[in-house]
Amino acid sequence: MSQPHPVSNTALLGEPVTGMEMMAIVIARDLEDGEWVEVGANLPVPRAGALLAHLLHGPNMTLMMAMTKTWLLNQRSIEDFQFITDVRAARWAEAYYEHDRLLNNMRFRKRGVFFCGGIEIDCFGNSNLIGVGADHRRLEFRGPGAIGTCNATVYNGRYHLVTNSHSRRVLVEKCSFVSALGYGDGSPGLRASLNLPGAGPRYIITPMCVFDFDPTTNRARLRTLHPGVSLDDVVKNTGFAFVLPTRVETTEAPSEEELFTLRTRIDRAGTLRS
Repeated sequence: MSQPHPVSNTALLGEPVTGMEMMAIVIARDLEDGEWVEVGANLPVPRAGALLAHLLHGPNMTLMMAMTKTWLLNQRSIEDFQFITDVRAARWAEAYYEHDRLLNNMRFRKRGVFFCGGIEIDCFGNSNLIGVGADHRRLEFRGPGAIGTCNATVYNGRYHLVTNSHSRRVLVEKCSFVSALGYGDGSPGLRASLNLPGAGPRYIITPMCVFDFDPTTNRARLRTLHPGVSLDDVVKNTGFAFVLPTRVETTEAPSEEELFTLRTRIDRAGTLRS
């Protein structure tokens, strides 16, 4: 367990907290020590959130960063690396996992957490990385493809949907195509009827808010608004109708230690503040 750091850079701590930093902090708070945590494509926000959890309360977490198993508690500063093929990650490697070996080690993933993006995410937690358009042969916009999300969202015990863009273009009523199945059309028991072992998405985490899913309808439900974000902001920028609770809570603001660790040990380059 890391110890609180003396705050020596008040200017850095005084900068406004961004939506992406709030996303990373939400992710970190959700993760538990001892879990297997996969950040497959080294996405900056999930990467920062997983590292924050590891440094603050998860010394026994297994971190899979771009296929590299890491243990980083003693690293005072964790340099940024951009791509899954970036060899700088090797300096932190405890082990490098071949892709087939990772897929075979399903026993670890039963207590695993994964993060799934999407060029579209719909009201029932389905995700689309294929493309946008009515005809798959003539897409208006082509995505990167499923890139492993089909199996990772199934075989890990739970996963979160993550998007850096809270917009009607991304958060849609229905995905053009589905590359990672959430709750399908919302029908009760759909995942079980398909013999899918994973529990499905827990949250949709955005720069504005966090959605969870109504247990009766499986439709996205507003869980918390990030500090400074209004309900009107979320409604105007969300392309699907969501369940509104009786009381709308605010995401707990970052603690001094969370923000200091995030900005001085994990995101020194300010990627989440740009």
